[in-house]
Amino acid sequence: MDYFDYYLLHNMGTNVYEKCQKYDAFGFAARKKEEGKIRHLGMSFHDMPELLDEILGKYGDLLDFVQLQINYMDWEQPNVQSRRCLEVANKYGKPVFVMEPCKGGTLVNLPDEALRLMKEYAPEASAASWAFRFAASQEGVVRVLSGMNSMEQVMDNTATFKEFKPITEEAMAIIDQVREIIEKNTPIPCTACSYCTHGCPKQIAIPEYFALYNSIARTTGSFSSQASYYNNISLRHGKAGDCIGCRQCEKACPQHLPITDYLKDVAEKFETGSMFPTRK
Repeated sequence: MDYFDYYLLHNMGTNVYEKCQKYDAFGFAARKKEEGKIRHLGMSFHDMPELLDEILGKYGDLLDFVQLQINYMDWEQPNVQSRRCLEVANKYGKPVFVMEPCKGGTLVNLPDEALRLMKEYAPEASAASWAFRFAASQEGVVRVLSGMNSMEQVMDNTATFKEFKPITEEAMAIIDQVREIIEKNTPIPCTACSYCTHGCPKQIAIPEYFALYNSIARTTGSFSSQASYYNNISLRHGKAGDCIGCRQCEKACPQHLPITDYLKDVAEKFETGSMFPTRK
C-alpha cells in the first residue's frame, strides 16, 4: 500500500506518551503525514482526562481523531472516566472513534437480572445493541469499533446501525439499573486485553483467572467447574499465587487496575484447601 487511511499512535498513556516524546513519534507521524503516507492521524488513549487535555493542547493540530474507550460501565468509572475524556476531545473538536463499546464482552454476557430488564423493554434487541447505541449516541462520536468473531455478531452489529436509533431517556434509565447490577456482580473490571501478560516473569494467565473469578460472582453455578478450569490453566501457566509483586502488569494495564491485589483475591479463592496440590 502507498498510504494508510488511518494511522494510530497506540495505547497512549503516561508511559507511552513519555516514550513518544523521547523518540519523537509525533514528529515522525507528522513527516509521514506531510509525505502523504498517512491520510488521517490519531491516537488511542487510555489514561486520565487531564493528560488527554495536555496532549491535545500540544499536538491537537496534528491529530485528526482520538480513539477512546466509551461504554456505559466506564462512563463514570474513576480508572477510565469515559465521559470526561469525551468532553476533552469535544473541547478540541476532535472526532472520536469508540473502542471497547462492549467492554471486552462484559456488556454482552450480562447477569440474568440485567438481561431480563432489557428484554422486557425491547424483546428483539440484543445486549450488544444496547451498548452500541449508548456509545454511538454520544456527542462527537463518529465511529464505533467492535471485535466480532462470528457471522451472527456481524449481522447483529450491522443491523443496529443500518437504521440507527439514538438511545432514549427511558432506555438510559434501564441502562443505569443494568450498570448497578453488573457492578454488584463483577468484582474485577478486566477487559481481557492481555497487555498485562506480556513479559510477566511468572507467565501468569491473568485475564483468564480474572474471568473465572468473575464467573463465580455472576452465576449461581457450581464452583467446582470454574476450579477445574483454573487447575487446567495453571498447568500451563503460573498460578495467581505465584505473583512476585513486580507490578509490571499494572504499568501495562490500560484500565489501571490493581492487578497484584486482585491476584491475591484469586489465589485465596482458587488455591486454598487441598484441591490444588503444590506444583513442583
